[in-house]
Amino acid sequence: MLSECLAGLKILDLSMYIPGPLATMWLSDLGAEVIKVEGPAGDPMRVMGPVDADGTTAFYKLANRNKTVVRLDLKSDEGKRLFAQMLEAADVLLDGFRPGVLGRLGFGDERLKQLNSRLITCRLSGYGGTGPFAERAGHDVTYLAVTGILAASGPAERPVMTFPPLADHAGAMLAVNAILAALLRRATSGKGAMIDVSLAEAALSWTGGLLTMAQRWANPMREEDLINGGAAHYRVYRTKDGRFAAIAALEDKFWRSFCAAIDRPDWIGRHDEPLPQTAMIAEMEALFASRTLAEWTTLLEPADCTFEPVLNSSEVPDHPHHKARGFVHKADDGIVDVLLPVLMEGTRVGMRRPLAERSAEAVLAAWR
Repeated sequence: MLSECLAGLKILDLSMYIPGPLATMWLSDLGAEVIKVEGPAGDPMRVMGPVDADGTTAFYKLANRNKTVVRLDLKSDEGKRLFAQMLEAADVLLDGFRPGVLGRLGFGDERLKQLNSRLITCRLSGYGGTGPFAERAGHDVTYLAVTGILAASGPAERPVMTFPPLADHAGAMLAVNAILAALLRRATSGKGAMIDVSLAEAALSWTGGLLTMAQRWANPMREEDLINGGAAHYRVYRTKDGRFAAIAALEDKFWRSFCAAIDRPDWIGRHDEPLPQTAMIAEMEALFASRTLAEWTTLLEPADCTFEPVLNSSEVPDHPHHKARGFVHKADDGIVDVLLPVLMEGTRVGMRRPLAERSAEAVLAAWR
């Protein structure tokens, strides 16, 4: 059922790396046909990192499953001609170039409208299509730097980068939402749309609380706020065996359950001590260092106190909850694929197929 939602929709994907390919892969999960247009040299993500025996990285294969790759040189007359024909038949174009690049190739906004008035174009760039940073280069860590997220994340000594990249994935999700909204509007108006989505602003959209705190009180420094490490009951602790445990007992009832499980009723009244709870954190660190992660799991898992062991990535696919939900799939090619985590009427999308390569002429023939 999910994989039929966008059946018949044709998407041209002009993006590279993570955000655009991830967005179009999610749309393909919903039934859209995605044609990824790459230049003669291909997407740089093909060789960024360890490569498989076929010379391609697993990361590229993961982000481009369900798609058909077409090689076109958009600087050549023939490449422009074929791309124009594909645009005439497409429903959605995802443009992952820097602002202005597609226009310089001869496919600016007016040309796109002339070729296909119903086309929905989503421009997905680092900083958006306007403003002083429009043509500025960037990647995830610099997007988080300019939004204030980086300054508020990590231990007190220094900010830490997120992994997987936060802005890239937030941008992909926002692009999908915007495209679906434009498709819904087109269904009643018949009109296409020009969408401008910024990876930095996708991350920025998550920071309303952070910015409000800074405006009303002070910049929320790392390990000083309730949920960035300042509270003893909402932190990550090292265990005796060098593993880590997470506790998130924000509510009194969960903190009471935790205190009961460790036989420390005297700690119950310390839940709301002033932040940062430096003394309480030190006592919690000593407590968690006294047992192994397995011992803590045995003790705290039944206590319903918002405790979880910090899993290594290799442990995740075999976690009983993930196995029961069925979204993590170990493919025959050794890639661990996480399917679109949505159930509709109890059904999920099917397994993704590996990407394929075809000529532009073959794609156009199938579309006619």
